[in-house]
Amino acid sequence: MFVDKVKVYVKGGDGGNGMVAFRREKYVPDGGPAGGDGGKGGSVIFKVDEGLRTLMDFRYQRHFKADRGEHGRPKNQHGKNAEDKIVRVPPGTTVIDEQTGQVLADLTHHGQEAIIAKGGRGGRGNTRFATPANPAPELSENGEPGVERDVILELKVLADAGLVGFPSVGKSTLLSVVSSAKPKIAEYHFTTITPNLGVVRVDDGRSFVLADLPGLIEGAHEGIGLGHQFLRHIERTRVIVHVIDMSALEGRDPYDDYVSINEELKAYNLRLMERPQLIVANKMDMPNAAENLERFKEKLSDDHPIFPISALTRDGLQPLLRAIVDTIETTPEFPIYEEAETESRVLYKHEKEQDPFVISRADDGAYVLSGAEIEKLFKMTDFSRDESVRRFSRQLRHMGVDEALRQRGAKDGDLVRLLEFEFEFIE
Repeated sequence: MFVDKVKVYVKGGDGGNGMVAFRREKYVPDGGPAGGDGGKGGSVIFKVDEGLRTLMDFRYQRHFKADRGEHGRPKNQHGKNAEDKIVRVPPGTTVIDEQTGQVLADLTHHGQEAIIAKGGRGGRGNTRFATPANPAPELSENGEPGVERDVILELKVLADAGLVGFPSVGKSTLLSVVSSAKPKIAEYHFTTITPNLGVVRVDDGRSFVLADLPGLIEGAHEGIGLGHQFLRHIERTRVIVHVIDMSALEGRDPYDDYVSINEELKAYNLRLMERPQLIVANKMDMPNAAENLERFKEKLSDDHPIFPISALTRDGLQPLLRAIVDTIETTPEFPIYEEAETESRVLYKHEKEQDPFVISRADDGAYVLSGAEIEKLFKMTDFSRDESVRRFSRQLRHMGVDEALRQRGAKDGDLVRLLEFEFEFIE
């Protein structure tokens, strides 16, 4: 079974909490602070494994969570950082944030890595908050929460060359006779509804991967027929092998078919037209095929080589296969997405900066604070210590929360809610 799309949940490990601890040496007044920082949480990293070919494993495991960092310890000892969680994916996997639709990573090469859910930093121990006025603060931070998100994994066929053309032009038959692949073959349209892959060995010893892709019709770029299923898979191929039924037995004009297919490729993604294209004139064993080929050549203005063949009788196959592998060897891979960074691991794109907080009203009249920045601040605050609570209050005031509440009409004594924490607004 070909699995090309699956949803999974990933979460980076939370950072370890910083510690409040004090030295107890006899000659040091008040001891001085000695609480260490928490360790960094592990990140969830996707890594390409060329031995994998499908996303089938993700049907059985859909949650991936990295470990949290170790908490800080006495005597200024830093908590241990957590190990990253490595998740292996097949080459050709695109990782998309489900909520935003943003492409997080486009993974194509063996060993390539991308951080999908970053681990949180460790919270600071009380050593970090010491001042001359307060050399032994009872203040520390909880660890930063790790990033969590639902992502869509989409696997696109990694074939060197892809067979394109209208349904029933003979693509499946061609693949079956040049490789060990066994695609369904029948006398009706859309026999192929998922890509079939085959390894083709040429008579000179070279080999390449050929994909028989689902048939295409007019309007495919708008999703008509098998449209997007087809076009999503052709993105990965380096060479397009355009198969045309030169017998015209179904009443279609071969040249019109050729133009229609290229228009669909162009409408979907202009970059598809940058790929080299070979034209295969199939079914040359049928009556009128030779005459149709001559008329096709007269109309053709594109500079693409034409290979007359009969997949059924296997005539003309070896010159075609040699030409395909020659073209593959001289054609670089085509990137589908512009990557924000070129390093092998960090492939995050720039994310739009969000507001630090948002104020809304609950059904009970309470003012509700939300937003990634203010929620992170809340989770990193140790509310068991008065000094941490006072620091949290100062941070909210510095962010402009107090003034924003006043502008929304908050009055002395009104209830304000932030996650599970409730407090009264005080003028």
